[in-house]
Amino acid sequence: MTTPSETTQSKVNWRQVGLFIGLTFGFTYALDLLLKLAGGYGSSSTITFLQLQMLLPAFFAIVLGMFVFTDSPFYFRIPMPDGHPDRARGFFYLYMGLTLFYVVLAAISALAPGQERLVAQLSSLALFVGLLGLILFRSLKGGRESFARANMRFGRFQDWVIYGAAIVAFIALQTGLNALFHLGKPVDADQLAAQLGAQMSGSTLVIVLAFQMILVGSLLGLVVAFGEEYGWRGYLQSQLIRLGKVRGILFVGLIWAAWHYPIIWMGHNYPGHPIAGTVLMTVFCVLLAYVIGHAVLKTGSVWLAAFLHAIIDQTANYFNGMIYTPADPIFSFGGGLYGMATLAVVVLLLLRDPVWRDTPVQTQLSKPVSAQDG
Repeated sequence: MTTPSETTQSKVNWRQVGLFIGLTFGFTYALDLLLKLAGGYGSSSTITFLQLQMLLPAFFAIVLGMFVFTDSPFYFRIPMPDGHPDRARGFFYLYMGLTLFYVVLAAISALAPGQERLVAQLSSLALFVGLLGLILFRSLKGGRESFARANMRFGRFQDWVIYGAAIVAFIALQTGLNALFHLGKPVDADQLAAQLGAQMSGSTLVIVLAFQMILVGSLLGLVVAFGEEYGWRGYLQSQLIRLGKVRGILFVGLIWAAWHYPIIWMGHNYPGHPIAGTVLMTVFCVLLAYVIGHAVLKTGSVWLAAFLHAIIDQTANYFNGMIYTPADPIFSFGGGLYGMATLAVVVLLLLRDPVWRDTPVQTQLSKPVSAQDG
């Protein structure tokens, strides 16, 4: 397995890729079917099922890498070169445990719909434990090296700030364009404050929620977002860029989009538009694969990718719910057609970066841990 920021001239291991995709899609589609049978999208089980779904790509990448793929750098029989305990494996065991715990929570939410408050509290606790575990295992002696070996580099703090700020600015621009062209309606902040029972003015509430949702929410959602990003960027991208970076990431985007299709058909993101929603989700995932893929190629950090994924979700929810709500999910900026057009411009600019040039064969074990490894 190569690092997510490297490309090689060696062939893609299609057997391994096929096994990863088969397990991830099979279990995800089965989970979506169970959600449909347990009340459908919008029921009290929805959030728990969607969070569990997000955990699955990393879960299968980790299980396969630890116990099946003998060429994996963190295969359970391969010791750390420096003799230190493999801290990454410690985090992986914790992550697998959290995923299985989410299976239990999903079952409870489906079988006992009246326990949604308990399920929400337990899921928040699980994510908090996951974040603490991440910090702990990464901070222990040898943690930096073992995390880098397992394709879990943190990257540099300034990269998180730069990319994160750019994402927030782009989504804010989309909201501004929706307002400029009257493609929805503004949110009444004072009315929202009254509905929430907040003892503050509407403008103050908007500022407080911006901090809570965009920054705090993105950090707390880091482990869930890692679930997708370690699977799609950490494993799949590192395999498919062997076809060439631009071509490989195109395939990552298409696969990533297809993984979302069942919940799109159930009404997620584009309610009432299953066909148009499928097309737009495909375009969005391909374009976003280039954006997040660029960040990973540039920095080598899958955790940065997880942060960007989380901040995209949180920022979009904030601006759509607290500032300006689009009237039509198809004909609007943001996730609609007009938003895809502006995002395409961003991608075309990113593709001019020399980082997309294919490089000679490199291996993860030969790459030293540098300052960018965080």
